[in-house]
Amino acid sequence: MTSPRDPSSPAGPGRSGADANDGAGSGGDGLGSGGETAGQRRSGLRNPAGAVRGLGAGTLGLEALVLLLAIQPIRVVGGELSGAAVAVIVLLAVAAVALAGMMRRPWAWHAGTVLQGALMLAGLLHWSLLALGIIFALVWGYALHVRRVILGR
Repeated sequence: MTSPRDPSSPAGPGRSGADANDGAGSGGDGLGSGGETAGQRRSGLRNPAGAVRGLGAGTLGLEALVLLLAIQPIRVVGGELSGAAVAVIVLLAVAAVALAGMMRRPWAWHAGTVLQGALMLAGLLHWSLLALGIIFALVWGYALHVRRVILGR
């Protein structure tokens, strides 16, 4: 049996089991035993908005890295890659990094969606860019789904 002051106690440090379950104890978060307040679902994350921003930024950062690292293999294996195609790839990677840094702004999520469409349009320059565009559009769609589930937006 754990003591009420034990950090591993289900009630948490310094709170008795009765205080932890009723949600009305001093310093409580107002959550009832069901974990919901006013129809709002609790995600279990300390900072849900920050976690979702991190997911979006991480996705865009990974996309930028993959785009930059894909230039040479596309040139060697995939055939001819024009200078314009390389410039488009670099521009898309820079845009992805810039958007990753602006994930606090609500419009950045919409801009990220546009970026996925632009990457698929870059498939007109080389087929492998279309393949990367489809893959990252699916990943971005999943990130948007997670955002909607956690934040309700």
